[in-house]
Amino acid sequence: MKKTGLAISLAVALVAIGCTNMTSQQQGTVSGAAIGAAAGAGIAAISGGSGWTGAAIGGVVGGTVGNIKGKQQQEKRGY
Repeated sequence: MKKTGLAISLAVALVAIGCTNMTSQQQGTVSGAAIGAAAGAGIAAISGGSGWTGAAIGGVVGGTVGNIKGKQQQEKRGY
């Protein structure tokens, strides 16, 4: 589990660095997917399920929610 946590932390850090030239919607999608994947993996590990399955489901749900939220922010700013 330590290797998975390290990999997820590294992925989140790389995503954060790569978000500088993205629109609000793109940033929301990527950030939501990363946060969702980490949360899904953690919840699955705690509940005794597959961490990879939890990460996949969490990534999809988080990306969708992040996309919606980012689109709302983008529309608010008038882009």
